[in-house]
Amino acid sequence: MDDDKIVELYLSRDENAIKETADKYGARLRNIANNILNDRESVEECENDAYFEVWNLIPPHEPRNYLFAFAARIVRHLALNICRSSSAKKRSAVYIELTEEMQECIPAADDTEAHIEAKYLRSLINEYLEGCSEVQQNVFVRRYWYFDSVKEIAEDFGMSESRVKTMLFRMRAALKKHLEKGGYSL
Repeated sequence: MDDDKIVELYLSRDENAIKETADKYGARLRNIANNILNDRESVEECENDAYFEVWNLIPPHEPRNYLFAFAARIVRHLALNICRSSSAKKRSAVYIELTEEMQECIPAADDTEAHIEAKYLRSLINEYLEGCSEVQQNVFVRRYWYFDSVKEIAEDFGMSESRVKTMLFRMRAALKKHLEKGGYSL
């Protein structure tokens, strides 16, 4: 079933919308949560919570052309919240690793001023990515948004892991320069 029809089910408050969403995107949503949490029970909880959130957000939103992105963003945020809440006990190694990689070019937000600059930062990152090739954009988003492993990315794009690591390293360095050029203080 296409996204438009699934959204229509949500709008008419038909519970089959959740089943159709799960059938079409469930495996991909679980993969995102698993990349962050690496715990089967937490992944299942996250996926179910995401369907509940999608149910509650449609309407007013109508993501007819971007249902997966809509649900994926929700899953990602829920998974990160679960990871943060369990951080006192144990933190996800992948989450820590990727956070440290990105902190090489973007420092952690430690004060109120940093929160105010978040919108400007987002626009600078989007501007930087628009200047990258489609492959670079996809590799960057897969690694830092969906938390896919270097190995998964390399396999999907027919590259060596070394090439993916090098590409990401260079992109982080270029992003840092772009942010500095844009006046974003690091």
